[in-house]
Amino acid sequence: MSPEIVKIDKRARAALFRDRLAQGMALAGLSQAALARRIGVDRSTVSQLLSDAGARLPNAQVVGECAAALGVSADWLLGLTMRPERAADVIAAAMSISEAPRALIDERVFAWHQEAAGYKIRHVPAGLPDMLKTPEMLRWEYEPSLGRTVDQAIGASQDRLDWMRGSRSDYEIALPRHEIESFAAAQGYYAGVPPALRSAQIAHWQALHDQLYPKLRVFLFDARRLWSAPITVFGPMLAVVYLGRHYLAFRDVERVEAITRHFDLLVREAVRPSHDLGAVLEELGDRVGT
Repeated sequence: MSPEIVKIDKRARAALFRDRLAQGMALAGLSQAALARRIGVDRSTVSQLLSDAGARLPNAQVVGECAAALGVSADWLLGLTMRPERAADVIAAAMSISEAPRALIDERVFAWHQEAAGYKIRHVPAGLPDMLKTPEMLRWEYEPSLGRTVDQAIGASQDRLDWMRGSRSDYEIALPRHEIESFAAAQGYYAGVPPALRSAQIAHWQALHDQLYPKLRVFLFDARRLWSAPITVFGPMLAVVYLGRHYLAFRDVERVEAITRHFDLLVREAVRPSHDLGAVLEELGDRVGT
């Protein structure tokens, strides 16, 4: 249902235009003479715009020129919106694209976690979550691309895990079940991971689950029924989609809520609830050992 449009009479709208024009000039630090020069009219015209107590509004050309000169939207001057920003500025503030290097050291992501301290953080990783991996697993995965810096990256990953343990945030991770099954079987992306490394990784994950549950909850979903791109929702403030080489970050309420609802559906439809994770990992560990 579309929101109801509130109608006001001409005099009220004209008065609102005068008030907002004066506000815009004050915020921009423009005098009547300066605004007149910018929009190409006489100073007396600007004075009339500010003082005319009638019901007349200036023509669209003048309204548009005033909005451009003041850096606000014409809709705001006319009382059609409560936000003074121009539409392009609103979109730019609500959505941003930033680089996503293939590395464990990502200060932007860590800053997002810190910003959301105290809120629940929901995460669908691109693979097994980095902060739950052993140093040996991280080395196997990242050394080909990071080379000598892999030790620094592993240290940074441990710092992130330590920060999570001490933070006030709860973490929920939704993971396709086939991801951990492929890991246990050394299939697909995980082909070539030695059995001893896989066994140690599964045991490490079990230990973390025992230590951190319910602060950290992992839900396994069936990707054949429900699919998800890699996403992270940082409380009510920010939702981020991982594109591979970039992050697509949303800060507007509607998109954050939509991505949150998507994550919550993954949790509701999980084939194994979070408290069952220990049993799942034990079963997978037995498979690796056979």
